[in-house]
Amino acid sequence: MSEPRKLEVLRAIVEDYVHSREPVGSKALVDRHHLGVSSATIRNDMAALEDEGLITAPHTSAGRIPTDKGYRLFVDQISAVKPLSQAERRAIQALLEGSQDLDDVLDRTVRLLAQLTNQVAVVQYPHLSRARIRHIEFVLLAPRKVLAVLIADTGKVEQRVIDVGQDFGDEALAELRTRFLGSLSGTALNLLPQSLLAVIAGCPPVRRSAAQALARGLEALAVSSREERMVMAGTANLARSTVDFPLSIGPVLEALEEQVVMLRLLSDMAADPRGVTVSIGRENPYDGLAEASVVATGYGPDATAKVGVLGPTRMDYPTTMAAVRAVARYLSRILGP
Repeated sequence: MSEPRKLEVLRAIVEDYVHSREPVGSKALVDRHHLGVSSATIRNDMAALEDEGLITAPHTSAGRIPTDKGYRLFVDQISAVKPLSQAERRAIQALLEGSQDLDDVLDRTVRLLAQLTNQVAVVQYPHLSRARIRHIEFVLLAPRKVLAVLIADTGKVEQRVIDVGQDFGDEALAELRTRFLGSLSGTALNLLPQSLLAVIAGCPPVRRSAAQALARGLEALAVSSREERMVMAGTANLARSTVDFPLSIGPVLEALEEQVVMLRLLSDMAADPRGVTVSIGRENPYDGLAEASVVATGYGPDATAKVGVLGPTRMDYPTTMAAVRAVARYLSRILGP
């Protein structure tokens, strides 16, 4: 059997099975695909593919379906990710460029990606280990209560109410805000504790106690902003794909609910020259995802945070890879400097 024809037969089986969810037989391949050979030849080709572990016969069916190994070979043969249509690109641009608030942007991102792929979409919050302070705001809520707002250059906003331990007026608070912002603007979040000590030391003694309370609050906000988090949408799409999870869809839902599993998986996915990484079935280190595939890519200035989709191994990989890459590029553009 020639190698090019073997790949062509495998491609046809994958495409037909993804489209129909039915095992694919040799006659269907001859009828639907112009392979230029007889049904008997196709049957021989399919037998060879089965011997190599690329396709298998479910139960007693005469047809064949791809294995994880078959999907892997199919995905590896996708030399370049196809671009989305103009209409799809305009839809992405229109939806994602409607907001500059990070929470809103990420929420829109997963909802859009779930709609484009009919899968579960997930996105990690940007890694803030290298993030810097863009702005600090103090708002007086009551004589002793101050709302502290910390905004990172990634667009992440954290806020909390702080008891400063003494009555304060707007003018005194504005003075402290000027000191904090002047000293801390552009400071890396992981260097904030050391920088805060210098700010406190430079405050007049009468303001030092309040400055310490504000500094503790800002440090807590910085720690909170560095926590690993993700947003997801489209879990209802899984419910419509229960037939693709013959063992159980429960472990897949558990992996999504236990965000640490998905966060670790996304973080560990290595970069791919095509810009999109695919982890198929038992390639996933978590046993509960043995019947699922994850398609993801990095976004943002350093592309360390990931955006992607999770779905059954019976997935339209070319379309999914194109959607994930396009959404990631728009997301990077929106959140970029």
